[in-house]
Amino acid sequence: MGVLSDKAKPRGRYPHIKRVGDFLMVSGTSSRRPDNTFAGVEVDEMGTTNLDIRAQTKAVLENIDAILKTEGASLKNVVDVTTFLVNMNDFGGYNETYGQFFDYDGPTRTTVAVHQLPHPHLLIEIKAMAYLPL
Repeated sequence: MGVLSDKAKPRGRYPHIKRVGDFLMVSGTSSRRPDNTFAGVEVDEMGTTNLDIRAQTKAVLENIDAILKTEGASLKNVVDVTTFLVNMNDFGGYNETYGQFFDYDGPTRTTVAVHQLPHPHLLIEIKAMAYLPL
């Protein structure tokens, strides 16, 4: 539990995951990879950047699942999700991709727009709470 060596290093002094009783709290997670590149980001030779909300959402949820697996849990154990979008115009693509991972019996969810995230290539960050009795 705590900081995971096979995940992108936190950008501050906090853990990837923390157990509190029967609950697992996953810190805000992005599409950042351990090598500090980002899923869902393409930059061509001219510097033109293409950011893909669907690819970033998929990568974020897969990252959360991998983090939960370090404690014997998975996305099936998630009971609450908070999503931060830089632009609500991305809600449709995010929502569509989210629906490939969860259904109406899944976690409660709150989605909010934020001014920016820690890197200009990030469109989304998600924090999650899972329930896994000891």
